[in-house]
Amino acid sequence: MMMENGLSMEYGDGYMEQEEEWEREGLLDPAWEKQQKKTFTAWCNSHLRKAGTAIDNIDEDFRNGLKLMLLLEVISGETLPKPDRGKMRFHKIANVNKALDFIASKGVHLVSIGAEEIVDGNLKMTLGMIWTIILRFAIQDISVEEMTAKEGLLLWCQRKTAPYKNVNVQNFHLSFKDGLAFCALIHRHRPDLIDYAKLSKDNPLENLNTAFDVAEKYLDIPRMLDPDDLQNTALPDERAVMTYVSSYYHCFSGAQKAETAANRICKVLKVNQENERLMEEYERLASDLLEWIRRTMPWLNSRQADNSLAGVQKKLEEYRTYRRKHKPPRVEQKAKLETNFNTLQTKLRLSNRPAYLPTEGKTVSDISNSWKGLELAEKAFEEWLLAETMRLERLEHLAQKFKHKADAHEDWTRGKEEMLQSQDFRQCKLNELKALKKKHEAFESDLAAHQDRVEQIAAIAQELNTLEYHDCVSVNARCQRICDQWDRLGALTQRRRTALDEAERILEKIDILHLEFAKRAAPFNNWLDGTREDLVDMFIVHTMEEIQGLIQAHDQFKATLGEADKEFNLIVNLVREVESIVKQHQIPGGLENPYTTLTANDMTRKWSDVRQLVPQRDQTLANELRKQQNNEMLRRQFAEKANVVGPWIERQMDAVTAIGMGLQGSLEDQLHRLKEYEQAVYAYKPNIEELEKIHQAVQESMIFENRYTNYTMETLRVGWEQLLTSINRNINEVENQILTRDSKGISQEQLNEFRSSFNHFDKNRTGRLTPEEFKSCLVSLGYSIGKDRQGDMDFQRILAVVDPNNTGYVHFDAFLDFMTRESTDTDTAEQVIDSFRILAADKPYILPDELRRELPPDQAEYCIQRMPPYKGPNGVPGALDYMSFSTALYGETDL
Repeated sequence: MMMENGLSMEYGDGYMEQEEEWEREGLLDPAWEKQQKKTFTAWCNSHLRKAGTAIDNIDEDFRNGLKLMLLLEVISGETLPKPDRGKMRFHKIANVNKALDFIASKGVHLVSIGAEEIVDGNLKMTLGMIWTIILRFAIQDISVEEMTAKEGLLLWCQRKTAPYKNVNVQNFHLSFKDGLAFCALIHRHRPDLIDYAKLSKDNPLENLNTAFDVAEKYLDIPRMLDPDDLQNTALPDERAVMTYVSSYYHCFSGAQKAETAANRICKVLKVNQENERLMEEYERLASDLLEWIRRTMPWLNSRQADNSLAGVQKKLEEYRTYRRKHKPPRVEQKAKLETNFNTLQTKLRLSNRPAYLPTEGKTVSDISNSWKGLELAEKAFEEWLLAETMRLERLEHLAQKFKHKADAHEDWTRGKEEMLQSQDFRQCKLNELKALKKKHEAFESDLAAHQDRVEQIAAIAQELNTLEYHDCVSVNARCQRICDQWDRLGALTQRRRTALDEAERILEKIDILHLEFAKRAAPFNNWLDGTREDLVDMFIVHTMEEIQGLIQAHDQFKATLGEADKEFNLIVNLVREVESIVKQHQIPGGLENPYTTLTANDMTRKWSDVRQLVPQRDQTLANELRKQQNNEMLRRQFAEKANVVGPWIERQMDAVTAIGMGLQGSLEDQLHRLKEYEQAVYAYKPNIEELEKIHQAVQESMIFENRYTNYTMETLRVGWEQLLTSINRNINEVENQILTRDSKGISQEQLNEFRSSFNHFDKNRTGRLTPEEFKSCLVSLGYSIGKDRQGDMDFQRILAVVDPNNTGYVHFDAFLDFMTRESTDTDTAEQVIDSFRILAADKPYILPDELRRELPPDQAEYCIQRMPPYKGPNGVPGALDYMSFSTALYGETDL
């Protein structure tokens, strides 16, 4: 019959029939039986020595069946029935039958081999039986690419010796005759034992002896072949060579398993080391970014200034420097941090590791919240700076206005107290007294007119205090002096009025012309003073409408100058008329006007001042008009650029979002398009920089509103940063999807199907599904979920995997990870434990020397440092617990 492994003979009779066929065809070499006897004897002894015994003559020592039963127990690891200890022939036959029955129980059909032939010492039958045992227990288990045992053993030899010169293994007789094939097999697995380069095809005996000696001394493979027999036989016995070569296979297969186990462990540890490096880099970047935000926040939250316009403008320039130089590298650092975190999580999922949880306070959400707080603080800080600039500008204007009005008032009051305290009226004549009285009345009128000015000065001082002007102390002191003086002037004016009324009963003569002059000169003088103040009054405007309103008001004022000129000529003519009368009538002291201190020269000087100030005011208004026209040009320039850049950013965001939804081509196409968008965005950056320059000019020109556009520089900055972040995030997600697809063997069609199904149920294009939508998506992909209680429990277990934080949503990366695990296989803790068990020779622990022998130095030390001591039974000093270490790689761990 045919064996499982494909050896084409029925045991026993197959052996005999093949011998007879070779003998009929003249192919049977008498030396083969000798070679088989030597080889099979050595093979049997290689196993019997484990039981502390051996055979000398293969056809004699198995006759009583005792050592035959012992051989079968050693090579099978099983216990045979108790042998008969008698020395009679039937005892020996019974023992041999027990051995043959055991062989038959292993699925071997023995034909023509009976216990009597073995007991009688029939060499051919004994050799046939031993060959049967060798085939069953030494060769049958050899499996290479599902070939028969013989073909598999031949293929194994061919692969292992392929790189070696002068070695061409085609069979198990001639191919091994020169000994190079044996040396190549040893050198391939133990290059330290043989210097293959020194071997020659011309020295076959030396090659054979070298291989047999090294195998016996270092590999524990006994000599089963005789070099002289191999050389002196035209065609060496195939069975003898196969038996000896199978010992090489079994010797080196254990090393191959150890190598495979070591490779698996190296792979797992290499992944773990890379993940740890990414975790450490994430912690470092996160700590650095959070520390920078922590240092920056107090500066942004500070509202302290020296309450001066120059100080605030300096802070504004510092803020612009921060936005241009200090923040952009941090934006890139934040994007890199998120990219590294997503890559790390993807690698952890692909290697079947638990998700990485950053240390407290350093999660992605913590960093996002801190970054959002930073942006809010930036916005509030910039708004405060602009508001503070406007406030301080108004304060400077009010302070100048206060100084101007206070100077004018103090100039007017200078000498008034001395005048009111004077007793000059007591030596005056009647007309002089009446003049003094009228003069006093005119002063009272002037004093009342100045009441509004004093109130204006006090109101300005109060507003400066309300707005917290930095020099409020000196303003308040000066205002208090003016008010105190004003109260004294009021009291002195009332006292002098009483004195003049008392003296009026004595002096009643009045000069009509002086009185008329005083009446007309006083209001005209007040008008001149007010006009001069208005013409030199400072103003602040922010729009074209405001400056045009001032120009229109000034034009209206100029239209009244004709009437003012008539009034001035009338007043001057009164003085001239007085001079004429005094000269004509020689009135003593008549040129002195008793009703007013104003003179024609005063009127002339002030009128001349007004006429000179009018063109100066024209020039000032014209300059401001040009300034506002320039501001209007800046507004239009900024709006024109912003109205192009803003929609461009929005279009790019829409396009990137559409690509991120996986709606456009393969992953490589999406990645290519995203990188094209990335290049386009960076190429577009000069437009943003140009807009920043325009915006700086706008701020330097104190322009605070723009009716030509709804975009502000802040919204464009945020949009630009969001566009860069979105592109980087989508590139990272697509690269991770490619990594998932390639590492897990997911086809593009499967990936498209997953994305298409996900997008179909993601109606709002949010990139996430509710539990019900996720369930429908699974059903659409052919996933069977029952509608009974068991189905609900199964679905809840699935939800726990794809939504471990119980957020109520399933994101695409978690969905893809779940579908990938459903479609592919991954390393498990059990596989790693099995690999360590092979390296440990089936012990429940492993020693540091074993790790250093089988693993690369860095990964061996990595295991030794992290493996806990073995605490189980039969432990030895230094024993390490590889089971708990392997379990920790795939569970909750500090690694």
